[in-house]
Order: sequence, then C-alpha cells, then structure tokens
Amino acid sequence: MKIIALYGGKSAEHDISILSAYSILNAIYYDYYEVQLVYITKEGTWLKGPLLTEKPSDQSVLEIKQDEAQVISPCEIKEPDSIVFPILHGPNGEDGTIQGLFEVLNIPYVGAGVLASACGMDKIMTKHILQQIGIPQVPYVAVGKIDWNEEPMTIFNVCEGTLVYPMFVKPANMGSSVGVSRAETREELQQAIEVAFKYDQRVIVEQGIDAREIEIAVLGNEEVRTTQAGEIVKEVAFYDYESKYLDNTVELKIPADIPEEIHEKARFYAKKAYMALDGSGLSRCDFFLTSNQELFLNELNTMPGFTEFSMYPLLWENMGLKYGDLIEELIQLGLMRHKQKQGLFISRD
Repeated sequence: MKIIALYGGKSAEHDISILSAYSILNAIYYDYYEVQLVYITKEGTWLKGPLLTEKPSDQSVLEIKQDEAQVISPCEIKEPDSIVFPILHGPNGEDGTIQGLFEVLNIPYVGAGVLASACGMDKIMTKHILQQIGIPQVPYVAVGKIDWNEEPMTIFNVCEGTLVYPMFVKPANMGSSVGVSRAETREELQQAIEVAFKYDQRVIVEQGIDAREIEIAVLGNEEVRTTQAGEIVKEVAFYDYESKYLDNTVELKIPADIPEEIHEKARFYAKKAYMALDGSGLSRCDFFLTSNQELFLNELNTMPGFTEFSMYPLLWENMGLKYGDLIEELIQLGLMRHKQKQGLFISRD
C-alpha cells in the first residue's frame, strides 16, 4: 500500500511541517508501505517527489526543488490503494481546507475530518464550543480586523474592562506559538494585536494566568483513548516558537507531577472536547493548571507536532505505544473511517 506524505504548505508553520514529516518518515514500517513524497512549497505549488521504499537518508530528501520534480495539481494526488498522510500544520493544512479536498476526491486520509479540523484550528470557535459543553477556560476577548481598524479604543476598553494584564494575544488560526505575544501594558497590547493580525483576520486576547501547562494526547475514532498528562516545564515567560522547535530549551515532564484526580479530570475534559468537535484520528489537548488546582482547557491541536521533541508521540510512548506503532494506528484509523463513510453512502442509496 502507498502512503502519500503531504507536507510543507503555505502556512507560517511550513518549516515545522518538514521537521514533523522527517520524523514520521523515519518511523513508517517500510516492510508494508512505500511512501510517495508530495511537497507543497511556501508559494503553494505542489511538487511530486521521489517514491521512498526505505527511511530517508537525511532531511534534505524532503527539501524538493521545483526544477527537479513534477508539478502536479492537488487533484492528482489521488492514487489507487493509497492513503494520504497530511503532515501539515496551520492554515491550509490543519484547518479543514485540505481535508475537504480529500473528501471531494473520496480518498482516505490520516487525522481529523473537516469539522474537527476547522473548529479545532480556530481558537475562537473552539472556545464557543467548550463554553457550550461546560468545560472551563480562561476569560478572553475576540477581536476582528474591521473592528480593530475602525474602533481600536473600544477594543482597548473591552479588553481592559474584562481582563487584567498580563494578556496573551494570538492569531485565531495559527499554531506553534506563531504570532503569539505577551502584553503587560496598553502599548504592548497594541503591538501584540498588530503582530497577530499579520497572520489572521481574527485575533483572540486571553487573560494571562500564573499556571502550569499540561497536555493530554487523544487517539481514536469511536473508541477514544487518552494518555496521562505531560507538563511543559519552561524557564521562559511562555513557550514560544524558538523554545519549541529551535532551542529545545524546555523540559517535557511525562507524566506530569500532579494529583491523580487532576490527571483524571484532564483526561475527562480532553475526551469530552474531542467528541464535541467530532474528533477522529488524533488530537492534543492543552490545559492550564493553577496553583489552587483550577484546570482550564486552552485549545485542541488536531495535527500536533511530531518531531523528536514533540509532546504528542512522547505521551503515547509513556503509555507503552511506540512511535512506529502510533503511526501505524493512525493509518489504520484513517482507513477505517474512510471505509465506514463508504458504507454510509451505500446505505443511503
């Protein structure tokens, strides 16, 4: 069977996608699969690269040049007896758009579907859904680009009337801490909002709290499994892009040193949120835990990082599921979901 590894993309998280793809390609069981590389450039061009029958020799294999590859249209990705593994982070890869293409082409793929991807990627929509199902979250203010351009003073008044400094400002649709800033003053808040608007038309301003960062990994379709919590132990003010992917200066403590009831509560909330968003395949749920043991669900990541430092695969390794077996299970979950959908279409006819 052929795995179509789709990576790169137009997102600001392009380089992270390549790191994740390289780690995944080193863990695939090549006794059972061959892997067709399809690289999306930062400009959005789709390039069909080499066919791998063994682990890549180094990461440079993934950095495909346009003059050395076949340019294809997105619909040409479909091949018989294949499954797409979209190793894409951020907009145009993790937000439901590419998943919609796979659905239209009627091809199996790994990971969340259209609805879960779109809602999970959009931090504002995620918070609306969490609020409806009673999962606690930190106070926030949603800001649209039009409102900001027309009435910035109103935005300041709403933020400062609802929240207190420090505040964290994030693009609504971005991950890996891209475009995220901490604001201690109105001047910094203005700068942070303007930075976030470079990445999205909608921005979220969240209440900064003194809390630990706890994460739960989720896996499954109808039968949903969760891991014990892991903790990001950091020395910096917040876990930014450089800390995650360049410096590797943060410590991942697995399992987290927290009371058992907090573990269980986090796992309960993670599963409940995952099911509410119609999750399938995988997700990572990120929480804040305060000193008085208050737990807030911050966000769901439907295609978390898969690098050697990444929390998601390490959480499952702690549960006894090795990296290669995790990749294999994700592939099987994608195939199973596709088969079930075909059955639904047949029953309708």
